[in-house]
Amino acid sequence: MSQTVVGIFNNLKEAQKASDNLLDNGFARNQVDISEDYGSNYSTYNDTDRKSHDDGISGFFDSLFGSDDKVDNYKTNARNGSTVSVHTQSMDRAEKARNILDEYGAIDMEGDAGYRSTENTNTDGSKSIPVIEEEFQVGKRKVETGGVSVRSRIIERPVEESLRLRTEHVHVERNPVDRKATAAELDNFAEGEIEMTEHREEAVVNKEARVTEEINVSKDVDQRKETIREEVRETEVDVDETSAKRTDAKHDSNAKRTI
Repeated sequence: MSQTVVGIFNNLKEAQKASDNLLDNGFARNQVDISEDYGSNYSTYNDTDRKSHDDGISGFFDSLFGSDDKVDNYKTNARNGSTVSVHTQSMDRAEKARNILDEYGAIDMEGDAGYRSTENTNTDGSKSIPVIEEEFQVGKRKVETGGVSVRSRIIERPVEESLRLRTEHVHVERNPVDRKATAAELDNFAEGEIEMTEHREEAVVNKEARVTEEINVSKDVDQRKETIREEVRETEVDVDETSAKRTDAKHDSNAKRTI
């Protein structure tokens, strides 16, 4: 038997959290409906929009519960908040949905369950059976199957090189002599100065960065065709007509017609 569970929340944020939790707990997306935040938008409506908006809310709750004082309470709260509707096929699932809505802050409607069976018995005694058919829908999702991670890091290694370095040294020697000065020495007999500079070689280090290898990471895409096979269910209705039976030569005045 189909059941509809309705929860009214103060704002759309609370309603969205409840809706997300319903999906996390196994309810299908097409079983959960969430309305806009009526309260925050109501002031922006003109008179025509307000009437259309109020009529829509009234029609929704009247279709579920009929018209009574409790339904009026639902309508009033729905105009000031956001509504989550959950459609289920069993009372157990409806109860689970109700517990989730309560847990996430649905407004307490004085303990009113908010359920309505879609199998109705009319005043004329007729009954209706819903004919349900599952639709087969196939989509795609991306699943991670592996990958490559490439990291670079800086390391240091010792290197060495040998070379010969020169160092100059200036020496001054004074040798005692005793001889007669020559004519040339007499011509240069004047004040003078001699300078000589020492040098030494030092190692000069220079480093040059050179690219020795390039790492390229890329991927290619393969496409494949896959056939998905599944079974879908639908309601099949058999109608058997039973006719009145005769017992021997007498008519049974209590014969019944079964539907």
